[in-house]
Amino acid sequence: MTVRGFDRPPTRLEAAKAYAEQVWGTGSAKRVATFDNGIPYVRAGAVARFLTWFVDTVVCLFGVGVCVVALALLHDGGQGLSIDAVAVLAIASYFVVPMLYGLCYGNGRALGAVLTGTQLVRAKDGGRIGLKGCWAMVVRTVFMPIVFGIVVLSAATGLGVAGSLARTSIDRAATRHLHAAGIR
Repeated sequence: MTVRGFDRPPTRLEAAKAYAEQVWGTGSAKRVATFDNGIPYVRAGAVARFLTWFVDTVVCLFGVGVCVVALALLHDGGQGLSIDAVAVLAIASYFVVPMLYGLCYGNGRALGAVLTGTQLVRAKDGGRIGLKGCWAMVVRTVFMPIVFGIVVLSAATGLGVAGSLARTSIDRAATRHLHAAGIR
């Protein structure tokens, strides 16, 4: 544990954590962090992040299922699509549907985030992710299971996985409350 010296004022992060501990308790205080530009925020909890991912993945898989059924009906209806074309389009829908769903994600709030009260923002300044939301949704729904497997495998073998996040999920209500208290 680090003890702050009495000869200097508290940093923004220290002030934010002290405020969060006083208002919400130690659990929420542990989730207080700062963006790369120093502005404090409250990270979304692990359960909220998982539920956000789960809802978005289910929505995307439902969309892929609709595409596959529509393609199968086009093939059976004699619309001129070969079975190979149907297979290629079905596989492509696995990437296209999350991209289209990601268009709703420009402000960081697709259905999963709305239901859990979270928002995906840029880690450097807390701003909107904008058009990169399409790519973020593909990463979250298509590549996240692959990344999870790599992390588990690296932990089992003792190899580390290095990297940095370009985006982070925040607890919207708690972060708004923190900023409304004048801690910015």
